[in-house]
Amino acid sequence: MKLPYPPNLDTLLEQYSINDVLPFLSQFKATDEKGRYLAWDKFKYVYPKDSEIKWLATKLNRKGLKNALRVGECEFSFCVPDSLQAQLHFIDKATGGNVGTSTLTGLNKSEQDRFLLKSLVMEEAITSAQLEGAVTTRKVAKEMLETARKPKTKGEMMIANNYALMKEAIKLKDEPLSIELILELHRTATHNAIENKAIAGEFRKDDDIFISDNDGNQLYQPPSHTQLKALMTAYCEFANADHSGEKGQFIHPVIKAILLHFLIGYIHPFGDGNGRTARALFYWYMLKSGYWLFEYISISRLLKEAPKQYALSYLYSETDELDLTYFIYYQAHIIKRAINDLERFISEKQKRFNAFMGEIAKFTAKTAIKLNDRQIQILQKAIKEKGYIFTAREICNEYGISENTARSDLKGLFELNLLGQFKTGNSISYIAPSDLIERLQTQ
Repeated sequence: MKLPYPPNLDTLLEQYSINDVLPFLSQFKATDEKGRYLAWDKFKYVYPKDSEIKWLATKLNRKGLKNALRVGECEFSFCVPDSLQAQLHFIDKATGGNVGTSTLTGLNKSEQDRFLLKSLVMEEAITSAQLEGAVTTRKVAKEMLETARKPKTKGEMMIANNYALMKEAIKLKDEPLSIELILELHRTATHNAIENKAIAGEFRKDDDIFISDNDGNQLYQPPSHTQLKALMTAYCEFANADHSGEKGQFIHPVIKAILLHFLIGYIHPFGDGNGRTARALFYWYMLKSGYWLFEYISISRLLKEAPKQYALSYLYSETDELDLTYFIYYQAHIIKRAINDLERFISEKQKRFNAFMGEIAKFTAKTAIKLNDRQIQILQKAIKEKGYIFTAREICNEYGISENTARSDLKGLFELNLLGQFKTGNSISYIAPSDLIERLQTQ
């Protein structure tokens, strides 16, 4: 991956007078006519003729929109052009307050959590680890998390860690950010799954770290380890500062969450696990800012689909005067796609859920048997995954109940002929039948 260095701005200002550039200023704004915040390598192909002077006009217009950001001794900037404002408005509308009412009509939040969104909680844990190189299938990973099975491989350990990390980010969302909290998140993310001779929960102690592409080409070297304490202290101060606009600068919460994500990648405080920690802090701040649906939105799944674009969004910012707008645009685009994917998932899941609950209602009316919520969820999973093996231990772990209660739930479904049963040694397991819907209908 070749570094996309743009022309030096000072050199362009020496090369062209204000009279030269003036005719281009009204046409070449911060974004192009399609609202794209083009990096130099894309810009010069879209505008091959007089590309440098047109780039100069674009850069001058971007300077007029610039918001300065200082973290320790590092100085950054970012813009919020109209097309980015539109994406932020979409995100706010889709994920703020009473989220998703268009597709979740008739269901309160506890029902959403229980029946529609539960399977998504694990998605970010799995794909974030896969983005970092964890080698295991989604099916195996989900089975491990659902049954609370101990990880058998490093890849499974990374996923189990990420699952714990996401739950920890949710738990800590009301806490102010501190170095201790960041180290704790990193310790959780990298427990028994860390490389580069790094230590879980500790900042790196040398500068023997480079950001490289898949071919081993050095792309970027992070700040010296001697600066880490000061930089991470400044990072926490930025995270905890009031940017509501009431006491000074306004930074949109989504932009601020994205900036927190970027800065961990830029500072690279750890020898390994920076990406996992950065994404956890992004989620932590989104949840802290009231975007509760982000507990269920996976950005890593989409980042994993196009890792080169994810890396480029960092590089564009790092090589163009630390203009973080490139990274903000890319992440906002990923968030928007993730929200759209979630809406489609919920719509489809709700259709299946409504059909399933209709069958449960008919079954209850015919038999006068009342199933509890856990049993309904077990049957819902049984319909989705024919042949699935249920154990009392799994149900116990999943619902936080005693094994006796779990056994009673499963045995009750077996006695109603809604689950099969078999013995393995001294333990009894239950299996989802292939004709469960028919069994419900013929009771």
